[in-house]
Amino acid sequence: MHLVRRTVPQARPLPAGPRVLVVSAGVGAGHDAAAAELAARLRLAGAAVHVQDLLTALPGPLRRVVGDAYGPCVNRVPAAFELLVRGLERDGLLRRAARRAATAARPGVQAWLRAAAPDVVVSTHPLASQTLGDLRAEGAVRVPVLTYLTDPAVHRTWVHPAVDAHLTVTAATARHGELRYGQPMTVAGPLVPARFARPVPAARTARLRAGLGLADDVPVALVVAGSLGLGDVGTTVADLRTVGAVPVVLCGRNDARRARLAADPGVVALGWRDDVPELMAAADVLVHNAGGMSCTEALVAGLPMVTHRPIPGHGRANAAVLAEAGIAPWTTTATGLGAAVAAAAARPRRRQQHPDPAALVLELLGAGVPVAA
Repeated sequence: MHLVRRTVPQARPLPAGPRVLVVSAGVGAGHDAAAAELAARLRLAGAAVHVQDLLTALPGPLRRVVGDAYGPCVNRVPAAFELLVRGLERDGLLRRAARRAATAARPGVQAWLRAAAPDVVVSTHPLASQTLGDLRAEGAVRVPVLTYLTDPAVHRTWVHPAVDAHLTVTAATARHGELRYGQPMTVAGPLVPARFARPVPAARTARLRAGLGLADDVPVALVVAGSLGLGDVGTTVADLRTVGAVPVVLCGRNDARRARLAADPGVVALGWRDDVPELMAAADVLVHNAGGMSCTEALVAGLPMVTHRPIPGHGRANAAVLAEAGIAPWTTTATGLGAAVAAAAARPRRRQQHPDPAALVLELLGAGVPVAA
């Protein structure tokens, strides 16, 4: 197998207002965030974009299972979640259940397709990719269908043979999908707001650190656990304190977790924040446990990352891909975490140039050629 390094053909002029349908799913926040950023960039380029949530196309009971079970399963029965993710890789009961869920969403998705009459469809969630891939295979969708993978690791549910192109954030993910599934993948780049790529003035960073009570002579670890605050964050916080780092924890919408952590005077526990680029500028390292959107934001911001005590299933799979690619070491002990934090704090920030997924979508659409070989 070899990693496909696709050269985008010279695009022909696009007709006024190309129509794009973007399908996400409100499970966590990462899929929706990627969809929203893609839509914003495409609209700036003159496209007419419709964004839909696949959960709204599912029958009520199934919608609640897919949308609401994720967080409680990870936090309360992590072993079961690990078995679920592994089971979806194999043909069997769980795989058939996922196929039925994809089928159940078809009427709603077909209604969106009729209403939007898109020139291209982009999915940012694996279940949406399965539904759209099935429709594409049957000829019910006659325009290109693209999948944008938000995870560092490729899971079988992300891959559909009828999807025209599988777009990834990094070459590490493209390589993983190519080697594991034999699926050509195209490196498209990150989908995060432009403010993550802009340097934050030193004066603003200093004010933020002072406002949070952060001393200048200790390493600051920005701890993220997704919008739902999942995983063994309490132990990670204890490990950071053991090695002399100050944990600044983004608890997302998990108010109970924020209240528990805030009771510890050595921890800065925050709820949902809109100043994450500034918080990343004030921190020395990002400590994460899932490999989600926060990792993509840190990649764009040039903030070093460490994976510590990842959640089961896709969290551990993402940790392995990030570690193998040298993007983020995977630590399992307080000692290992301490060494990784110290190394990150000593490393200068490196902001890199990344390709623009929205530009790639429009170039491929304008070229009028098959997106994948």
